[in-house]
Amino acid sequence: MRPDVSLTTQTYGFVLVENFALMSFASATEPLRAANLIAQTALYETLPLSMNGKAVTSSSGFAFPCQDIATIGTRCHTIFVVAGGNPDDWRDTAGLHPILRRLARQGVRIGGISSGAYLLAAAGLLDGRDFTIHWEHAPAMREAFPQLTPRHARYVLDGDRVTCGGGVAPLDMMHALIASRMGQAFARRVSDWYLHTAVAEPADPQRGSSSERFGTHHPGLISVLEKMEATIEQPLDRAAMARLAGVSPRHLDRLFAEHLGVSFQTTYHRIRLDHARRLLEQSPLSISELAFATGFSGTSHFSKAFKDHFGMTPKSARANRRMS
Repeated sequence: MRPDVSLTTQTYGFVLVENFALMSFASATEPLRAANLIAQTALYETLPLSMNGKAVTSSSGFAFPCQDIATIGTRCHTIFVVAGGNPDDWRDTAGLHPILRRLARQGVRIGGISSGAYLLAAAGLLDGRDFTIHWEHAPAMREAFPQLTPRHARYVLDGDRVTCGGGVAPLDMMHALIASRMGQAFARRVSDWYLHTAVAEPADPQRGSSSERFGTHHPGLISVLEKMEATIEQPLDRAAMARLAGVSPRHLDRLFAEHLGVSFQTTYHRIRLDHARRLLEQSPLSISELAFATGFSGTSHFSKAFKDHFGMTPKSARANRRMS
């Protein structure tokens, strides 16, 4: 332990949004508990919070009693908003926005875990800030807040804004936060407590590599697949992609057939439609806006392609998600 560290208790509040991911919450709170055990003093206090002080249920069905952020929030050194994967659970949280803004003005450090950054953005707390969000929600974030650009990082520390992609990444983030207060040696002991031997860097990726996700190690093909993911709204033609890979269009076709077992066009089509489905589930965009955002010529073309691929219309898919 560093000899100059203040041993006053820092209170961390966690605003739980209905159906939050228990893994994200545990990955953020358990290192603080271990830090207290190792230091044999109350370095940290953790408080589950909600907008109204009522219990909140995680996605796995466990209910957590919470205190009201409006009355208890000023006690906190740091407050994280922890939200899960269904946007319908966290869109109706406008009442939280002014509370978070007030606490931020009062000097409370504000953070978001998993899709919690979306709520921070909606509250206007990420303008001009460096931040990240779970990769699944990044497309919806960019569509809803075009002035913001989330980083593809496990976590981002930007002064009094702290964001994290969720899952097990909070273990890495909490290691950094504990180290900034207690020193690296102490933080290493906390991480070792959870067998967390490979502490990731902030900028490490949230997802497996393109090679792992697409099942190929061909460098030219990987460059084309990554370009496909980056050019969904304005798809490039086969000739442009072939130039990117440094091969002829016919050779590019052979690479797709040999390494992926499907054609160039089918692969691009699937990538765009998978992106469309994520936006359909996570954003309020209309069907026509979704068609435009995923590079289709019109609503009817998009709807037919979506139904052919997923077996249901975009309208039905959105309705099914809201009922689930």
